[in-house]
Amino acid sequence: MILLIALFIGLAGYTTYATQRALVAEKQNNLINEATLLSEQTISSYIQGITSLEYLQLRFDEFEDTLKAKVWFFSADGQLLAASNSGNLNKLPQDITSLGPDINLQKGFTKTGNFYDVFEDTMISIGIPVYMESELRGFLVLHTSMSTVEDMQDNMLNIMYMPFLVMLLVVGIVMAYLSGTILRPLARMNNAAREYAKGNFEAKTGVHRKDELGELSDSLEYMAGELSKLDEYRKNFIANISHDFRSPLTSIKGYLEAMLDGTIPVEKYDRYLNIVLNESKRLTKLTTGLLELNDFDNYGPILKRQSFDIVDVIRETRNTVEGVCENKHIDFRLKCPAENPVVYADKMKIGQVIYNLVDNAIKFSPENGTIIVTVYEKNNKLFVSVKDEGPGIEKDKQNKVWDRFYKTDSSRGKDKQGTGLGLAITREIIKAHGENINLISTEGAGSEFVFSLPHDNSDANQAG
Repeated sequence: MILLIALFIGLAGYTTYATQRALVAEKQNNLINEATLLSEQTISSYIQGITSLEYLQLRFDEFEDTLKAKVWFFSADGQLLAASNSGNLNKLPQDITSLGPDINLQKGFTKTGNFYDVFEDTMISIGIPVYMESELRGFLVLHTSMSTVEDMQDNMLNIMYMPFLVMLLVVGIVMAYLSGTILRPLARMNNAAREYAKGNFEAKTGVHRKDELGELSDSLEYMAGELSKLDEYRKNFIANISHDFRSPLTSIKGYLEAMLDGTIPVEKYDRYLNIVLNESKRLTKLTTGLLELNDFDNYGPILKRQSFDIVDVIRETRNTVEGVCENKHIDFRLKCPAENPVVYADKMKIGQVIYNLVDNAIKFSPENGTIIVTVYEKNNKLFVSVKDEGPGIEKDKQNKVWDRFYKTDSSRGKDKQGTGLGLAITREIIKAHGENINLISTEGAGSEFVFSLPHDNSDANQAG
């Protein structure tokens, strides 16, 4: 608004100056034209002796009364001969050449001012030489008050400034409207963002609108909600990792102290040393998983793609878990209705994915349960399904299974050997391949994990 006002003042000043110059120049040209006509029609008759000086004086008076311009006529040597409405001749210059050295009777002039302090007011003055048969016979000077030009200027500027003032008023109203509808909501959102930066994710913007600003406000509040969840996740992450590290460390410390102080007899050392070794392996597995996920976060898993038969990898996994399945009397079934089970992917990473899913299915499968791994084709992709007959997962917890350290057993007592990282690693590997993994689970009916892989074809090889 200040800028607009300053611009208006500057524009008004320039317009006033330019208008005055234009009007003065136009007035001077008009005076020169009038002086030329006066010289040709009236003064020439006097010079030729046709009319008298009294007649010339009368004509000058009529000219001033009609055109509001004073008329002075000087002889060729600069002496005043006649002046319109002279009144007191003592105020008139009797010799024009005595006023200033810049007056040349053989050349005309245009001046604006008090004309060598002759007038008290500002005047527009012009002077032209009067020639007859190429001989200088006199000098004619006309003066008109600057007030006539100023009155005309004021009328013109009033007409010009009125739209500017109306425009300024309209802009002021628009600025006030924008201040209320845009600047203030932006200020509220800025304050809310500052609160978010301080960790106060409960702050609200207070902007409820159905336009772009409303969408921005909703996005800010949504971001705050996600940051709040992230902060909660960070706290849970620290709590979970502290728990998972503390439990085996406490066991190791307790058993070693008991062995040192004699609480555990020497003949039982083998048993408890195996427990300590298993707890150490668990810590190693947990540390390895954390490092692997950290690498995924920074760079993503580095893939070494190749063509291989996915069924072979599943069979290798089945051989690996065969002993555990026998102990729990779990029936491991492999089905492959796909005609071409060859994929183009990272064989080692996909083997890790299948092992994690099968291991997870074994943990939650009941005694005498069944695990079915199915390989099928759909939409030019190969899909692998790992289905168990476990207790299933509640609907509101299904999205959380991909979170690090999340375990569906809130007591954390059912699976002491688990790290809660397997499914998080699995999802990162599948994402790195540009594919998807989904969970289908019903409480009391088991869970099914399904992921897709590209077929071994020319397009896939080029992509790799």
